[in-house]
Amino acid sequence: MLTGRKLALTLAFTVLVGLTFGVSCRGFFPKPILQSIAINPTAPQVNVGKTVNLQLFGTYDDGTRSPVTSGVSWSSVPTSVATVTGTGNATLTGVASGSATITASAQALSATASANVIGNVTAITVSPASGNAKISGAGASFTFAATPGPPSFITANNGGTLTITPADGHITCTVSVDGSNNPDELCTATTGAASSYTIVMTYPSPNGGTVTSPTATLTVSP
Repeated sequence: MLTGRKLALTLAFTVLVGLTFGVSCRGFFPKPILQSIAINPTAPQVNVGKTVNLQLFGTYDDGTRSPVTSGVSWSSVPTSVATVTGTGNATLTGVASGSATITASAQALSATASANVIGNVTAITVSPASGNAKISGAGASFTFAATPGPPSFITANNGGTLTITPADGHITCTVSVDGSNNPDELCTATTGAASSYTIVMTYPSPNGGTVTSPTATLTVSP
């Protein structure tokens, strides 16, 4: 049977062993080190005037992956298209139709995502509905207008997708500003082009579908 003095010594020894073991365990099991970070979703999409949530996930040197919820710095370029706020999880706000680069930084690491801001487009019109492109000339210009918008004019530079059929690579369309200061898709032909092409512009709709323009016809002549 333990006397009072022996019991006190035993308890003290037990506490000392526990403290020593705890310190040694902390040495054997160091805190995982953050190795890389990634924004989720990687390609966020948001309507003009609406918001979506962004998260930052970290991968650690022990192979685990978990959200990074503090000490995160967020930025958006350009802020005229989208803004982002938050120090852990973030809120992305659509300002104007177009694309913006979202950057998140944490512990000297950084990650980027490309955000697409969608306007409230319900219909797309084409003017003119047909045009002629000479292989040696400047090409044909088509204006894709949105109703009601924004954007008022849709191009491949602000979220639109231009589809040319046949897709033989001989028709190239670039965005050009016309005399009324409206953006046009200026299409030019190269040697070897077919005699006729169809051109269609599509754009994401606010309800998650797509809006498609009427078909424009491009006739190629020498």
